[in-house]
Formats: sequence, C-alpha cells, structure tokens
Amino acid sequence: MHRLTGVDLLAVPGINTVTAMQLMGEIGLDMTRWNNAKQFASWLGLCPGNKVSGGKRLSGKTKPSNNRAAATLRMAASTLYRSPTALGAYLRRLKAHKGPMKAITATAHKLAKIIYNMLRHGTEYMEAGQQYYEEQYRDRSIRNLKKRAAEFGLNLVEMT
Repeated sequence: MHRLTGVDLLAVPGINTVTAMQLMGEIGLDMTRWNNAKQFASWLGLCPGNKVSGGKRLSGKTKPSNNRAAATLRMAASTLYRSPTALGAYLRRLKAHKGPMKAITATAHKLAKIIYNMLRHGTEYMEAGQQYYEEQYRDRSIRNLKKRAAEFGLNLVEMT
C-alpha cells in the first residue's frame, strides 16, 4: 500500500489493510478530482446537511448515500470507540453528546479529511494521542467559559 499511495494509510487509527484496499478501490489514487477535503467529504456523503428555508435551519441531517467508501469509513470510525487515540477520544466525546450515529458519521468525516490530505499532499499522519486531545478540549472549554463570563460582566478565577 505504501508503494502505491506514497503514504502509510495504516498509520491512521481505524484503518487496516482491508479498509485501505476497499477505499483505494472505491476512490482511486487520483485525488485531483476534488479541489479540497470538504468537497471530497461531501462527495462521500459525510457532510452535515444545511437545509434552510426563510433563514431558519430546518435540518442538518446528512443525505442518504449508497457510497461504499463512506460505509467503509463509518465502519473504521466505529472501531475507534475503545482506541486510546485522539480520534477515539473525539468519538467518545461526541457519542456522549450527540448519540452514536452522529458521532460515527462525524468521525468518519474527520477520517475522510485526513485520508484526502494524506493522498493529495503526501503528508504523513502524526498521532497526537488521547491526552493531547483532552488537554486541547479542556483549554478550549475554559477559554469559552471565560468569554461567556466576560459577556455577563463576571470574572473567572482558577482554584488552586
């Protein structure tokens, strides 16, 4: 696989040899058909919908798709539930808030963007780890809390 693609797809959590071969069979090696990762994910049918009428958002549901590559990525995403990786932590956090199906689709969307960037630009996947992801999430949450407190004229003080 490495000789064919030029990158190590097996380094991505959830992607094994069979998954990588199925993906390459469905999408091919020419990633220039899509201008960016967003278009690739949209072609797979992994993007959230944006059904709006009169300025009101009616639905964010993804469109039904019969794309085998998307089904393969969803299967790969569902295997990450017990994984001690950043993608595994992402899946678990979303699963607690949004439910299992939305979490799996969102994680498959993230996997699709990673795979697109690897194949299109030749970048290698670097695993940050679960600890790094949780630290980033904690910092982001604290920053948002401080921002919300400032909107109400309050000041947050850390306890030591």
